[in-house]
Amino acid sequence: MHQIVTNPSLRVAIYQYTPRDEPPEMRLQRLDEVLRTTRDGPFDLVVCPELFLSGYNVGAKLADFSQPRDGSFAQRAAEIARRHQTALIYGYPETAGERRFNSASAIGKSGRQLANHRKLRLPKGFESDWFAPGDSYTMIEIAGFRVAILICYDVEFPESVRACVLAGADVVVAPTALKAEWKFVARQLIPTRAFESGVFLLYANYCGHENGFTYLGESCVIGPDGAEIARAGAQEELLAGVLNRQEIAPARARLPYLEHHRGLSGIAIGKARRPIHEPDAN
Repeated sequence: MHQIVTNPSLRVAIYQYTPRDEPPEMRLQRLDEVLRTTRDGPFDLVVCPELFLSGYNVGAKLADFSQPRDGSFAQRAAEIARRHQTALIYGYPETAGERRFNSASAIGKSGRQLANHRKLRLPKGFESDWFAPGDSYTMIEIAGFRVAILICYDVEFPESVRACVLAGADVVVAPTALKAEWKFVARQLIPTRAFESGVFLLYANYCGHENGFTYLGESCVIGPDGAEIARAGAQEELLAGVLNRQEIAPARARLPYLEHHRGLSGIAIGKARRPIHEPDAN
């Protein structure tokens, strides 16, 4: 009888990147160099921001740098994953037939592509003009941890994170492109998403400026109790953290939101006879 071994911890990193006017090859070269020189490795998983290979607010360059999921950029990323023996998740513009998707590729430490997630919800603005929405959640396994992938706006919906956790996720990864004006999302909303579903959450943002956009930075690694494991500042950096599996069960047991969530679908919404706390009329 074979015993299934699950790792007690997962060593993770987020590459919080400052956008530069440089092609995907150069961005991957920078990532390679950062991983080569860091003192915090080795890592089981490294995450890069949304549309990392092209840039986010780059206009027609989204078309110039779009590739199929197994294109030359993916092959270069696979070399980096093999060299550093780490799984890698990064955002890029994907072409598939006549359609284009805001996607995130997941590559294992062997260089094999594990999955390709297409952003489910497209916010108002240029994204809905450039991209088609995805239609499914994405789950992979890394070093014994079940890892779900969402992209930016996806993770802002409690239903999205909850669906991933109910499907077995231990970790939710979210490449993003969060502007400085949305501080609330990184500082309050993301920890809340982790807390309410008892899941580790990795939020990988840009920093600096890009064609009129100012990014917040503040990429973060959040525990299943909503507490910060690590948070970046406003500058480019490789943010490292360790996820301990033993923290998941106590967080979910202390406030059993997942258990009680399953019973809410059977509660009918009715009309109150009178508004709550409204005093009777004299």
